[in-house]
Order: sequence, then structure tokens, then C-alpha cells
Amino acid sequence: MDVVNYNREAWDKQVAESNPWTIPVTPARIAAARQGEWSVVLTATKPVPRDWFPELKDADVLCLASGGGQQGPIIAAAGAKVTVFDNSPAQLSRDKEVSEREGLNITTVQGDMRDLSGFADQSFDLVFHPVSNLFAPEILPVWREAFRVLRRGGLLLAGFLNPDVYIFEMDKAEAGEFEVKYPLPYSDIDSLDAEGRQRYLEKGWPLEYSHSMDEQIGGQLAAGLVITGFYQDTDEAPIGSYIPRYYTTRALKP
Repeated sequence: MDVVNYNREAWDKQVAESNPWTIPVTPARIAAARQGEWSVVLTATKPVPRDWFPELKDADVLCLASGGGQQGPIIAAAGAKVTVFDNSPAQLSRDKEVSEREGLNITTVQGDMRDLSGFADQSFDLVFHPVSNLFAPEILPVWREAFRVLRRGGLLLAGFLNPDVYIFEMDKAEAGEFEVKYPLPYSDIDSLDAEGRQRYLEKGWPLEYSHSMDEQIGGQLAAGLVITGFYQDTDEAPIGSYIPRYYTTRALKP
């Protein structure tokens, strides 16, 4: 199936249903960012350390698969020239909404995170990539493209889901009962049985894929990046009481 098109429509539906990651940032957050008081997340709860960022004043920043009117507008209010790239037109409309409301320097571009061919080599000082590559069937192209569009000395800040969460039967795990069911790598297309897959598609949820740590960490290294920072995060999901749900990396293009 056409996963990109399906997930585009699924995320447009998430916007219509007010998923928390589709709610635009408030004017107060923008005003604070303009005064130097700002923070953004790559994962669920833990703010990215400020010393992970380059100087944002007039920096060219690509917010990759990062629509929703949240991170991009704050980074723009902190002084950067921001391009928000996302698969969902509805998610991008959130960034346009904040940009117009606040007079921010934001450009929005729709596309597949694995294909940044619309951008020239060495176009950006920072690629900001929150948890989203779970919606892509493969991620090595994401890292290669991020490396290509970064300038020398540029940074990739990326968050991703712990692949181990996918081994459990999902409905039971959400209720706090952890039954190991699925071998890794997991995908909603290939791992669910016919009944489960049909139920999933009927609900219109975005399709997800686990990606190994070899692909997440090793893939960045193979693309030519040098990892200079790492932390983990969790959230209120029951499994988060036992293992970290998210990981974050800071990577440099030498």
C-alpha cells in the first residue's frame, strides 16, 4: 500500500481530532521565546538541553517531520529562519497559522521525510527531527538526506521511539499488562494478523514501524554524522514505568 499517502491522511485526521501534537503553541510561549525564554522537546516530556543548539539568531533550521505548530514557531521566535517539512498538510497548516498570527519567519513544505531533494546540499545549520521516523518504513534515507542538507559543523537533533515497546500486545500493554507477542522488527502492516490490521486501518491510525538501534544509531554514523549527545525520556504510558520510551541524539556533521 502507499504508506506515505495513507499516513498523510491519517495525520490530517489526527489534526481534526485535536491530537496533543497538533495543538499550536500559545502567544505567551512565542512572546517568551522572543525574550530568550524558550524550550522545545524532541520526545514526550524532557526539554532538549539549550547547549545542544547552535546560535539560533539567523540560523537556517529545518524542522523535519515536525509539523503541528509547536517546535518550529518557538525556534523561529528565538531568531531562526525556519522551514517546517511534514507529510501532513493539516499539520503544516498549524505552523502557517502561528506564523501568520505572530509574524514569524517560517516556510512550510510538504513531503516525505526520506526525500529532501527539494533542498540543495548544505542548506541548513540545524535539522530538528522529533519522534516521527516510526511512521516511515525505512529510515536510513532520512539520515543520509539530513547529512546532505546540513552544512559542515551543522547539527542533527533527533528523537525516536524505543523499539522494544513494540514486542508487547498493544491493547494489553495500554492497560498495564505486558504480554510479549511480536518479534522485532515490527510493523502494523506485516506484524498484525488480518483481523487486527483491518481494525487498525478502519480506525485510521497512522501506520507505525519499529526501527532497530542499528538503524537509529548506526544509521546516523553510517551517514557520516558524529554523535555527540544522548539521553532517554519516558511518558505516562504504563510501559514507561519499566523502560524508557524514547531516546534522543545530538549529531554533528564534521
